Amino acid sequence: MPHAVSMPSPGIQALILCGPGSSFPTFTSNPDENPKALLPIANRPMVWYPIDFCYRTGITNITLICPPSASNAISTALKTNPFLTGLPHPRPDLLAPQDLDQNTGTAEILRLPEVREIVTSDFVVLPCDLVCELGGDKLLQAWMVKAATGLMTDEESPRGSGGLGVWYETKTATSIKGEETDFIATMPLAQSLVPSAKDSLLPRLSKLALSMPKDSMKDVVEEKGSFPVRHGLLRKHPKLKVLTTHRDAHIYILPRWTMDFVSANPRLESIGEDVIGWWAKAGWQPALAEKLGVKKISEGQWSEDQGQSDDHGDSVPPSPTTREQSPEASPSRLTHHGRSLVSSKPKEDVPPLLAYIHPSAQPDAPLIRRVDNAKLLLAVSLQLAKLLSIEEVGLDAASVYAHAKKVAYPEGVKPRTTITRQDTLIADNVMVEEKTSIKECVIGANCQIREGAKLFQCLLMDGVTVGKGCKLTRCILGKRSDIGEGSTLTDCEVQENLLVEPKTEEKENKLMSSDGLEATEQEMEEFLGDEEVAIA
Repeated sequence: MPHAVSMPSPGIQALILCGPGSSFPTFTSNPDENPKALLPIANRPMVWYPIDFCYRTGITNITLICPPSASNAISTALKTNPFLTGLPHPRPDLLAPQDLDQNTGTAEILRLPEVREIVTSDFVVLPCDLVCELGGDKLLQAWMVKAATGLMTDEESPRGSGGLGVWYETKTATSIKGEETDFIATMPLAQSLVPSAKDSLLPRLSKLALSMPKDSMKDVVEEKGSFPVRHGLLRKHPKLKVLTTHRDAHIYILPRWTMDFVSANPRLESIGEDVIGWWAKAGWQPALAEKLGVKKISEGQWSEDQGQSDDHGDSVPPSPTTREQSPEASPSRLTHHGRSLVSSKPKEDVPPLLAYIHPSAQPDAPLIRRVDNAKLLLAVSLQLAKLLSIEEVGLDAASVYAHAKKVAYPEGVKPRTTITRQDTLIADNVMVEEKTSIKECVIGANCQIREGAKLFQCLLMDGVTVGKGCKLTRCILGKRSDIGEGSTLTDCEVQENLLVEPKTEEKENKLMSSDGLEATEQEMEEFLGDEEVAIA
C-alpha cells in the first residue's frame, strides 16, 4: 500500500527506539539475529508501523536507534523486506550508538553523544512496537496550538515549548488480561471560545499532573499504607481527573531543550517514568522545578558546562526509586522577582506537559496499542486481520493498515478448504492443502498447511510448516518452525526453526530448543542473583 504524506514536513525529527525484546523470550532468544523490531505484526515487520506513522504525520527525518549487535539484522531488513523497501524517500536512517546495549534506559539513550549530535530540532520519540492508526498530523497540530512556542493561546505561558504524550484505554473489546497500565492524573485545559474542528484532538487534551506505572504506584502504597497527595498538587490543580486503566503509548512530542534537560539530570533513566513523570511534577512543585532546572533549561540559559551531577545533591532529582520527601513550599514563599505565584492566573515557570487521552473504548476509535508481549502480538495481529482489504473496499476507503488482499496467493489454496476470509490474513506463496480449516488466523509468507490441519486464532510467522491433521488453537509459531503430524497445541509459543515431534500434545507452554532454555535460565539467574533456579 503506498504511503501518502498528509502534510508538508513539519520540520521536526523522529527517533524510533528499537529495544531488545526481552518480553518476547521465545522469539528473540537471539536478539542479534532476530531483534524485536523485526517481529511480524499482521505480516508486516513491527518497526514498519511507527515508520508508517511518521510518514503519515509528514515527518521524513526518521532515525531508527538500536544496539550495535542488532544493526546488521535491521540494516539487512531495510534493504530486503518488501514492506520496508517499499517505503518512500528519504528512507529512515539507522543509528547504532557504540555504548547502547540491551540494558540502556530510554532517557539514557538521549544522553549518548551520537544521539545528541543528530537531534537538532524539536522531535518525536516512538517505540518500535507501536501500532497507531491515529493521524499523527492531528497530534502535531494539537501540540502546535497548545504547547509550541509562539503559537500558544495563553499569554501567561513560558517562553520554552512544552511537550505532549499519548495515553490510551486498555479496557477494550480486545483487552489482554494482566496488561500493564499507568496511574495518571490530569487537569482540564481552559476551553477555547472558538469551537474546534470536528476532527480536532484539542477537546481531548489536558495538562498532565502525575504519571507513573501502576506497579510504581503500588510500591508507594505498600510503603506508606496509602497514596499520598500533596497539598501543592491540589492547590495547583483543584479539578484532578485520575485514570488507572490507561497506558502510556510512548508517543512523545518533545521540544529540543528536552535533550539538555536529560543531560543536566543524569539520574533520569527512562523517558516515560522519569522524564515525563518528573516534568509533570515540576509543574506544581516549585522546589522540584528548581532542582531540575526546568525553567533555565527551557529558556536556553543552560549549557553543558553547567551539567548537573551527583556532586550537587540539591540540583538533581531524587532517584527514580526514591520519592521526594522535601516539604511543599508555603504560599508565602511562592514568589518570583517579587511577583506572587499563587494567584487567580499564575505565571507558568514550567512549560506545559500535555496529555492526549485516546478514546480507545469507542468502537470507531482509531487503533492505538503497544505490542510488547506475545499475547498482544497475537491479539493485535488478529484484530488487524479483520480489516477489509483494499481489494474489497478500494484504496480510499481502506484502513491505513489494510493489505491488498486477504489471501495474497489464492492459487496456493486447494479445493475443499475452510478459510474465514473476513477475519483471516494469508500472505504470499502459502500452500494450503485439502480438508484444512483456518479461522481467525494470520499466516506468514511461504508457510505450508498440510491436509486436515485445523487452525484457530493462530499467528504463523514466515516459513512455518504445519503437519497433517494438526490442531492448533491460539498459538504463535516462530519462523521456519515445523509442527509434526497429528500434534495438538493450545495456547503455545514455538521458537523459530524448532521441530515439534509428531503427535505432540502441549497446552500453555513455550516450546524452545535446549539453547533457548539455557539462555532463559541464565537470564533468570542474573535476575534472581544467587537464588536457586529450576526450569522444568
